[in-house]
Amino acid sequence: MSQNLDCRDENGVRILTLNRPDKLNALTPDLLEALRARIEEAQSVPGLAAILLTGAGRGFCAGQDLAALPEAELGRTDLGAVVERLYNPLILAMRRHPLPIIAAVNGIAAGAGASLALACDVVIAARSARFVQAFVQIGLIPDSGSTWFLPRLVGEARARALMLLAEPVEAETAAAWGMIWKVCDDTALMEEALRIAAGERAANRAAIALIKRALHEGSAHDLPAQLALERDLQREAGRRPDFLEGVRAFREKRPPRFR
Repeated sequence: MSQNLDCRDENGVRILTLNRPDKLNALTPDLLEALRARIEEAQSVPGLAAILLTGAGRGFCAGQDLAALPEAELGRTDLGAVVERLYNPLILAMRRHPLPIIAAVNGIAAGAGASLALACDVVIAARSARFVQAFVQIGLIPDSGSTWFLPRLVGEARARALMLLAEPVEAETAAAWGMIWKVCDDTALMEEALRIAAGERAANRAAIALIKRALHEGSAHDLPAQLALERDLQREAGRRPDFLEGVRAFREKRPPRFR
């Protein structure tokens, strides 16, 4: 496992910290593979209710570590193969994961680092955070899902401008545009992120997994197909004992005790 990824399980939350602060947590192959492994592993760990992703130091993630690319390989490396092997499996693992993944964005989230944040289910950011679609500045296209996430979050006009102009978006603007969930003071970022993540312990894990599945598959459906999926998933949820417990708890005016 990569030494550049800190992983700890605390109070039902798996906290994953990108730990290359001197490089603004820029991504390397071993870091990407370790991150995917720790995320996939989390679904089989008893008692975990959420995953929290953040970065060490003054930045969330500066994207691919360009300084680590050998000069002799520039222009020769099949970047499509790199994306297919390292980035795409990670993004899909995050979107298909049954647990909610929360991003606590501190400082810069650029390039694939911005994509990594947007792939999370809930994104909160420090007021000092900035999101940058920096790909065009090095002659590349946005990847890791950015061309899919961004138009759906902020609309096509804003997405086009952000990708073509590579202008940074401040955290407050990102929240106002619907790119992220909320903004908080820098000093309160991790406290708020942990509060949100810990709150998932009281929620129903099976229902969360079904909600994530409905949202993930819904992006490819028309309305009739999505209504059919909702029917099927609701049927599955309604047959679980937790549904009965949830209704009983509501009627008895007490917190539910899900399995």
